[in-house]
Amino acid sequence: MTIRLHDTSARQIRDFVPLTAGCVSIYLCGATVQAAPHIGHIRSGLNFDIMRRWFTYRGYDVTFIRNVTDIDDKIIAKSAEQGRPWWSIGYENERAFNDGYDVLGCLPPTYEPRATGHVPEMIEMMRGLIERGHAYEADGNVYFDVRSLPGYLELSNQELDDLRQPSGEGETGKRDPRDFAMWKAVKPGEPSWETPWGRGRPGWHLECSAMAHKYLGSAFDIHGGGIDLIFPHHENEIAQAKAYGDTFANYWVHNGWVTLAGEKMSKSLGNSVLVGEMVKHWRPIVLRYYLGTPHYRSMIEYSEDALREAESAFARIEGFLQRVTEKVGETVAPAAEVPPAFADAMDEDLGVPQALAIIHTTVRQGNSALAADDKEAAAARFAEVRAMLGVLGLDPLDPQWAGEDDRGEDLHGVVDTLVRLVLDQRQSARARKDWAAADAIRDQLGQSGLVVEDSPTGPRWTLGPR
Repeated sequence: MTIRLHDTSARQIRDFVPLTAGCVSIYLCGATVQAAPHIGHIRSGLNFDIMRRWFTYRGYDVTFIRNVTDIDDKIIAKSAEQGRPWWSIGYENERAFNDGYDVLGCLPPTYEPRATGHVPEMIEMMRGLIERGHAYEADGNVYFDVRSLPGYLELSNQELDDLRQPSGEGETGKRDPRDFAMWKAVKPGEPSWETPWGRGRPGWHLECSAMAHKYLGSAFDIHGGGIDLIFPHHENEIAQAKAYGDTFANYWVHNGWVTLAGEKMSKSLGNSVLVGEMVKHWRPIVLRYYLGTPHYRSMIEYSEDALREAESAFARIEGFLQRVTEKVGETVAPAAEVPPAFADAMDEDLGVPQALAIIHTTVRQGNSALAADDKEAAAARFAEVRAMLGVLGLDPLDPQWAGEDDRGEDLHGVVDTLVRLVLDQRQSARARKDWAAADAIRDQLGQSGLVVEDSPTGPRWTLGPR
């Protein structure tokens, strides 16, 4: 068994070899909390949640760090616009992000450090970089000297002479316009912390280098994030860490965007689809299926039609699980191991689409067993499906999804009540052997997008393809 991952720095899929046998250390760039999360933000956390789950299934002890950027230019700008303290905006949106991760079934990180809680570690790193000649102070700002480090820009495969990075507001005294700020001098009305070079606040990149060092040491296995972070954020993280003397990340793994009308989903473009709103209209487990089942490196073009297709596909899996439960009379536990073909797909760069195909094939085999009244075979396929869904965090019978309706499915409950009234009328028609009326009710529900099935426990409705 060898897990293979696409390493951005190597530009190819590599065999994963942990630094410590049996252990995996992962650092994921998490939320910048200037606004509530859209599904593009949560996709990254969800993709790395699946990675974490797969490593755990394969027997690794996983340490998973996901940071929170709770101070930056955008948060300060929001504070000025709204007339609210910066920390109030940050904390409110941090909670919204955590709610988004939770509602979509992401496991909590091992640690979730905030940038503002690690200023001493940042000061220590800046001091070391200045002493080594890789950084300098100017007008209360601390800059990284990009020409001091051979290999700068190797992750993004750029040439320094082609790079244009103009100075930001207040970034005075740079030796080279491409040098980047690790620390920004205090401005009137902005939050600040004391340092040997005067009061100021962190630059964006320094926090992750310092926090990865604190929680994972000078070397760790995997650094993750969205492809938009490759430059400048991850490139600058590497520069700081390596100039400080760290080996830093052994593998760089990046997920694709969620796009809308061909553009990256972002707050600044105003094309965000907020998680808090989405779960009012779609079941959270369906959203997880929609965001988590494409390959993590692929782009997802958001559309309601695509979500409906995901809803229908997941309904077919749920319907099979429900039919087996009714037929066998009790819930069958997940299998101890997933099928070999599923494991092979996941081992090869987390091939979730290929793994999902195995799930649907197994569901079809299970349905055939049900049709043949082969309870033993149906139960075996049921156990395999649950095992595979469990790895993806998508097992609807798992306790983590208990009470899912209470987290935004109020509309589903209303529809269920109304449909039950109609189904009661259908049952009354069947009881008096008015088959024409019973069939007419079923057909009318079908035209509305509902599929009615008669089971040993009574009629059951599900959403059909739309």
